[in-house]
Amino acid sequence: MSKKKEKKIDLNNLKPEEEMKYEIARELGYLDKVMTSGWKSLTAKESGRIGGIITKKKREMKQKAMENQSDVES
Repeated sequence: MSKKKEKKIDLNNLKPEEEMKYEIARELGYLDKVMTSGWKSLTAKESGRIGGIITKKKREMKQKAMENQSDVES
């Protein structure tokens, strides 16, 4: 079985959602681990924590957008 080739990660050229994921990994102290061994090296607890924070931030962003839209309509 051949091993899948890992792509080099360019932190300066990421999609917004990926950027958020790496930012959260950095905040939690997992970025070095991810950069050296990839996302698969994280435990379920670590990746779940990242996913939970992403969900929370997306919810907050959506709420702010809705509030801003209602302010504009008023």
